[in-house]
Amino acid sequence: MKSQLFIRLLLPVFLLASACGTKRLAVLKDDGKIEASFIQINDVYEIAPLANGTSGGMARVGQLKKELKHNNPNTFMVMSGDFESPSVYNSLKFEGKAIRGRQMIDAMNVAGVDLAVFGNHEFDIKEDELQDRINESEFQWVSSNTFHLKNNTVAPFEKLKGGVLEKFPESYILSIKDADGTTAKIGFIGITLPFNRADYVHYTDPLSSAKKIYNQIKDSVDVVVAVTHQLMDDDVKLASEIPGLHVIMGGHEHDMRLQKVGNVYITKAHANAKSAFVINLAIDKNTNQVNLNPVLKTLDSTVLLDSTVNKVVNKWIAIADSSFAEQGFDSKAVLLANSEPLDGREAEIRTKSTNLTRLITNSMLKAYPDADASIFNSGSIRVDDILNAPVTQYDIIRTMPFGGGVHLVEMKGNLLQQTLDAGMKNKGIGGFLQHGNINNEINNTWTVKGVKLDPEKVYKVVITDFLLSGKEANLDFLNDKNPGILKIHPEENNPRNIKSDIRLLINDYLMGK
Repeated sequence: MKSQLFIRLLLPVFLLASACGTKRLAVLKDDGKIEASFIQINDVYEIAPLANGTSGGMARVGQLKKELKHNNPNTFMVMSGDFESPSVYNSLKFEGKAIRGRQMIDAMNVAGVDLAVFGNHEFDIKEDELQDRINESEFQWVSSNTFHLKNNTVAPFEKLKGGVLEKFPESYILSIKDADGTTAKIGFIGITLPFNRADYVHYTDPLSSAKKIYNQIKDSVDVVVAVTHQLMDDDVKLASEIPGLHVIMGGHEHDMRLQKVGNVYITKAHANAKSAFVINLAIDKNTNQVNLNPVLKTLDSTVLLDSTVNKVVNKWIAIADSSFAEQGFDSKAVLLANSEPLDGREAEIRTKSTNLTRLITNSMLKAYPDADASIFNSGSIRVDDILNAPVTQYDIIRTMPFGGGVHLVEMKGNLLQQTLDAGMKNKGIGGFLQHGNINNEINNTWTVKGVKLDPEKVYKVVITDFLLSGKEANLDFLNDKNPGILKIHPEENNPRNIKSDIRLLINDYLMGK
């Protein structure tokens, strides 16, 4: 009797448990559908937020990754090139070594970057420095057309991990799985424009390389993604030539771009993590359908700073601020509370003057009221970005991270003409010259203060240390041994002398406006 009672009491519990178990099994049954999210950033040179802390910053990127990953474990972050240079940190040292992108790799590791491709600026730094940064990275690299040239041998770049050298793959396949057991494979191609011809880098043709890798992997994956760092026109051509791509996560322009070519989305976020693209991917393996939904996420003050990433960022800020203070800078001081955007993008400043280059040449002229003109090389501007107000001393430091002094030089008109002509031939590279009080007229003649340049006249020209060294491309004749240089006015040997550092000179000019 007792046993029958026990069975009657136990039976409802058993049936309830069975029902719950059946329901649970039904929920976990593979439905053939799976979703993934990709956070795409590109052209990030600053680990800390800009615009008085309200825009960008790797801590906001890390927070976005954390929030999205909480909702979907299949959330990944992609860096589409240009993150180790240019940076003001590259002119600083820590623990006896040049930093050279170490701060960015540190921040990327903690923020949760999963995959990266080379940008052209990765090759601004020396070969051994780049290798150190690669070894420090905790994320996957993919490189389909960019290889290591060493001892006249072309081979993949490598990362030293756990005492073992791992070759960079030409393609990478990411396997994902969701809670009900649905699996999918996402293939990645990594393309870099052959812009920076560093002597330790070998490029293959971007388009043909992408086609080759696409054909190799397309039948073994559910989705193919091209992560690129090249011009938008080249991305459009890539999408046209390989219509089977699902998305091109690009970089290089610094401006946000969103375009669809056929069925291929092309996405590029704003530089310096002012925004990120969140690309939501839905794969239906039952129908072989793939749906993409790219959404631009502005990383402003409404996005929290991840505390773990922010701790790393603040460590590097303290290192930098200490070094800046020793050089006479207050990095947080506001110089222009209101200003039109100042254009320091390489594509602009290496082909023409901009409001930023004119600001610099004007500051040089202000420091020497008796000067006829001022000249500096575009390559000394390394920010490759647009500066938005408020503009701080830190913005000036990151614009011209290498600093250097300026001098008043008396030179013959024929040497000035030779210099200006050579600078014009340097269009497109760092040796393209910016000048104040000098114009190139329609008939290709030069004027100084509105008057045609006289080869026999002596001109007083404000010029930078670097230009006067003769080390600029096609301007090796411009040095203190040239007989066309009649006098170099001596400067006070004092680190607080604003003429000892062009950045101090610019600060002084802006504070006086």
